[in-house]
Amino acid sequence: MAAAGAPDGMEEPGMDTEAETVATEAPARPLNCMEAEAAAGAAAEDSCDARGSLQPAPAQPPGDPAAQASVSNGEDAGGGAGRELVDLKIIWNKTKHDVKVPLDSTGSELKQKIHSITGLPPAMQKVMYKGLVPEDKTLREIKVTSGAKIMVVGSTINDVLAVNTPKDAAQQDAKAEENKKEPLCRQKQHRKVLDKGKPEDVMPSVKGAQERLPTVPLSGMYNKSGGKVRLTFKLEQDQLWIGTKERTEKLPMGSIKNVVSEPIEGHEDYHMMAFQLGPTEASYYWVYWVPTQYVDAIKDTVLGKWQYF
Repeated sequence: MAAAGAPDGMEEPGMDTEAETVATEAPARPLNCMEAEAAAGAAAEDSCDARGSLQPAPAQPPGDPAAQASVSNGEDAGGGAGRELVDLKIIWNKTKHDVKVPLDSTGSELKQKIHSITGLPPAMQKVMYKGLVPEDKTLREIKVTSGAKIMVVGSTINDVLAVNTPKDAAQQDAKAEENKKEPLCRQKQHRKVLDKGKPEDVMPSVKGAQERLPTVPLSGMYNKSGGKVRLTFKLEQDQLWIGTKERTEKLPMGSIKNVVSEPIEGHEDYHMMAFQLGPTEASYYWVYWVPTQYVDAIKDTVLGKWQYF
């Protein structure tokens, strides 16, 4: 009876040949990570992970905003990125500075910018653009446009002390002298003007109030001779213009030694005021019917008291 298969220990003919053929025909190739994991287990997995961790991080593209987020344009390092900027010409002490500032900056922030480029402390600055720039309003609100000229008036601490110390002494002496005399409005030289009565075109007064200087001249007042006089404060030039029908005197504010005033009896909402233009009382230039709400602002502007605020 014929055997169904080869006896034990004997291989069928052709088995070695087929195995050798398969081994010969299979192309040699490197193992990938998956095969390595199957063949070598956890050691191969760690090896693959290690190779992956050595891959270099992709470089940021040149135009990527994240790579440039910390770069300042040098114009508005205070967080103005993306804010609308306006070109300004800052003029102080006959020197011009071209700057860019955010249009939504307040007057107070503008003073800080001026301080950074001039060294002039904000408390010593008068900043003008069509009048004094309010500290609490933005440049947009006061309609500042690109290319606008911003006038700055102010002095250093040393200059202020040098100029104002004599004025303070003169003012104190004048007050002490006034206390010894009868009220100014009762003196003969003033009565002849005050007896004319309040001018019909004098500016309205607000008793008990203090206001900034108006943007228009103070007008409708009398001078010592009884003629009409107006006061114009040219802050950008640091001058006081005293105008009459005949002429206009342009006085540097630094040349005015003192300012005295007194309420007019029976009309306490108006003052009589004198500007001392020389070393003695004989140099007083008198102005009558000054609205009371502007008295302190006039003194502060002329004598420089604003510099201490």
